[in-house]
Amino acid sequence: MSNKQKIHGQQGSYRIPGGSTGVLLVHSLGGNPAELRYLAQSFGRQGFTVDCPFIPGMTSGTDVSGISTYEDWYAGLERSYAEMAETCDTIYLGGLSAGAMLALRLAADHPERVGGIMLFAPTLWPNGWAIPWYFNLFRLVRERFTARLFHFRHRAPYGIKDERIRKFVIESFTADERPVEDLFGRGGGLVYQFRRLVSDVKRRLGTIDKPTLIMHPRFDDQSDLSNAFKLQRKLSGMVETIVLDDCYHMVTLDRQRHIVVDRAMEFVDRLVAAAPARQVRPMVDRPAVAAGSVAGE
Repeated sequence: MSNKQKIHGQQGSYRIPGGSTGVLLVHSLGGNPAELRYLAQSFGRQGFTVDCPFIPGMTSGTDVSGISTYEDWYAGLERSYAEMAETCDTIYLGGLSAGAMLALRLAADHPERVGGIMLFAPTLWPNGWAIPWYFNLFRLVRERFTARLFHFRHRAPYGIKDERIRKFVIESFTADERPVEDLFGRGGGLVYQFRRLVSDVKRRLGTIDKPTLIMHPRFDDQSDLSNAFKLQRKLSGMVETIVLDDCYHMVTLDRQRHIVVDRAMEFVDRLVAAAPARQVRPMVDRPAVAAGSVAGE
């Protein structure tokens, strides 16, 4: 790893300092920043400032009692955005699964610095082929206390088609002395807050006009391809949709992760190259930097 790509971790966050163009990535529901490490490293090697934040309540193992709300998750993401905006004039957002919903909410609230959005297997509702039919009964739950009485266990293949990678992920959790349920189980309180988040985001979709890249597996075990098509119809800006044919839900980890990274970087590079040189009023008292520059230029 070069001196220019120094990785900093804080409470599980994954950060790579770089130039004045940033990439802010959000992990899945009950997941962690490691899901996006390969993608983050690829952007970091190109000189982007990258942050995969640790989000309390949404990150694996941080809300065992189910008391956090999606507003808490979003507040954590907003703090990461504000920190990145201190040094970056343009920020590209990315989100995996439920993290895509937080990324969209952030784009709706802070369009002034967002250059584009990347949605990886975005999920409006878990409805893939591995989700049990009775999961839909949870839609009938209308209040938080009842929701916390539920616990959902996912079943194989756990979002990963490649058996070798799936085994590695499971073993990494075991080595970290965390129960496998932290990765594959979801408390009802967590799912209830996710449903509230999606309802909030749906109301805002028509206001989001940023260029968007959606990458979704055709045979997603957790989130059916229809999720991507719904977003494609509702978002106001240009939308590119790529349907992956040889992976399951965790597209940033599974066997087509190289394609995911290549297409994501092509998308951002194209937007950076097309953006006119401009001065952005800084959020803090500092000199403005031309959008689109990267470390070393």
